[in-house]
Amino acid sequence: MGVLQKLFKQTFIYGLATVLPRVLGIVLVPLYVKVLEKDEYGVYAAIMALLITGNILFSYGMETAFFRFVNKNPDQKNKVQSTSLTSLTITTILLLIVGIFYKDELSSFLLFETQYIVLGLLILGLDALAVLPFAWFRINERPMRYAVIKILNVIINLGFNLFFFLILPKLVSGNDTFWDTIYFEENRVLYVFIANIIASAFTLLLLLPVYIKIKFGFDLLIWKSMIKYAFPVLIAGIAFSINEAFDKLLLRYLLPDDIADGEVGIYAACYKLGVFMTLYSTAFRLGIEPFFFNHAKAKDAKETYAKITLYFSILGSLILLGVVVFSNLFKRIIIPDPTFWEAMSIVPIILLANLCLGLYHNLSVWYKITDKTKFGAYISITGAMITLVLNFILIPRYSYFGSAVATLAAYGSMMLLSWYFGRKYYPVPYNLKKIGLYLLVSISFSVISFYVFDSNYMISIPLLLVFLVLLYTLEKKQIRQILKR
Repeated sequence: MGVLQKLFKQTFIYGLATVLPRVLGIVLVPLYVKVLEKDEYGVYAAIMALLITGNILFSYGMETAFFRFVNKNPDQKNKVQSTSLTSLTITTILLLIVGIFYKDELSSFLLFETQYIVLGLLILGLDALAVLPFAWFRINERPMRYAVIKILNVIINLGFNLFFFLILPKLVSGNDTFWDTIYFEENRVLYVFIANIIASAFTLLLLLPVYIKIKFGFDLLIWKSMIKYAFPVLIAGIAFSINEAFDKLLLRYLLPDDIADGEVGIYAACYKLGVFMTLYSTAFRLGIEPFFFNHAKAKDAKETYAKITLYFSILGSLILLGVVVFSNLFKRIIIPDPTFWEAMSIVPIILLANLCLGLYHNLSVWYKITDKTKFGAYISITGAMITLVLNFILIPRYSYFGSAVATLAAYGSMMLLSWYFGRKYYPVPYNLKKIGLYLLVSISFSVISFYVFDSNYMISIPLLLVFLVLLYTLEKKQIRQILKR
């Protein structure tokens, strides 16, 4: 249990770094739905979806390659670090220059105003320059520094959002003062991205000591090997971004112009209720990814991976049912404007989709530690194809509900494909009976609670209690061991 305790301790800290900032970020959703129209919120959501793909392109799999090569070649650790840092810095600067030079062309192609393109590029550039320093914290097991800087980033972001939307309008006098010159009454969405840029710039400033510690340097042979390893990760990342973000973009491009942005807005707002599963999966992945590489040579590695996946599925199943049971409460807190509630039907589907994605990340350990990253690309590309095809088929008929179904189909397929290929190349003794039981009961109870009884507490809470009793009955030995320690 010592190894697992260390993992869960680091996962908890990384969880704070992920959960607390995003919890602060969730505070912005009620603010946005109050000050922005559905169309404006839709534009914001669509641009943020584009930035997900942009982040993948700007980092091009170098973070994962960094983890792999530092552990694979510990005697060349310094060269790997400096080569990675130099590569990302140069490509980020080049991409920024090219992007800004062709900003008008990008604006016409993507159907967004030029100012959004420029602001988006600046966000991408600043975030890309922070990738390696944050990865350095993780590989050197310094989760507290990682957490503090991440949390500061979102606090600053939140602070400037509150200033721009709540305080600045009260400072405007109409007499051409400084506050009047920075007040954009007709384009308030700009403030969301300006606040993001300020926070990202401050974060990069805090990370500069890591640049000094790693230092710039370049080894061509190492770089070629890293790029060869990273390229399938890049392809997989692009495919993943299609699964993660293109639903909102395709809604915008496939629905009639007069309703598109509004539909994206209500879909994106209700999609936020899936954040609970996203936070859990992301925190778990951040803690577990370095652990997978560090523990790969241990004799009990496969058994440990199997236990981790079982624990992940247990907590994930509980979160799924818990959020569904209390969804009516959460929607009033996170989305206070009832005009956004019409998309609530997607919530259980998105929660389950994100649980499947989390399981996929756990199951995908085999191709990362066996250097078969091409399978990650194949699986993600398959998921992306499912996303695109189903969205094109379902959006014209079912709008955002079709997008939610496509997301679940994509992530569910990726999870099953990773498990199938993993059995051949790196068989792990997963407890499929228990995992399947917990998932089946959680999904069944969620459907009954949400779609049959509309999350009626008289029915839903007893279902949740039954699930908790089942968990304790089957896992009481492990629970007692963990509590004792």
